[in-house]
Amino acid sequence: MRRSLTDKQIIRLKTDIDRVFKAGKRKSLSCFKVYSAANGKSFSRFIVIPVRHYGNSVQRNHIRRQVKEIWRLNQEKIPSGFDYAIVVYPDSTLSYREKEDLLLRLIEKSTPVHTESHTE
Repeated sequence: MRRSLTDKQIIRLKTDIDRVFKAGKRKSLSCFKVYSAANGKSFSRFIVIPVRHYGNSVQRNHIRRQVKEIWRLNQEKIPSGFDYAIVVYPDSTLSYREKEDLLLRLIEKSTPVHTESHTE
């Protein structure tokens, strides 16, 4: 498994980000809100967006790195063919493992139903 994410796994274009927010399915729990939309590709992409009042830049970058690491380590559990926008809200009471479990549950809930082929 790769030790880093590839460039194609990160959503960078504003048009793609806007499409996920406008047409995407939305689910939220605690400190995360996940938007998902089909992307017509054979792989999934994502973007991490901490809200504006999420601490200082050090804290925002830390949560971005944590979410990217959760994504990297759990790629096989994430259905392919979708774009995800992950909005992060402040919650300092959650551990890394709790964030990981919460985020994976949200991704599963926000992904449309036609991902049965992914279950093993």
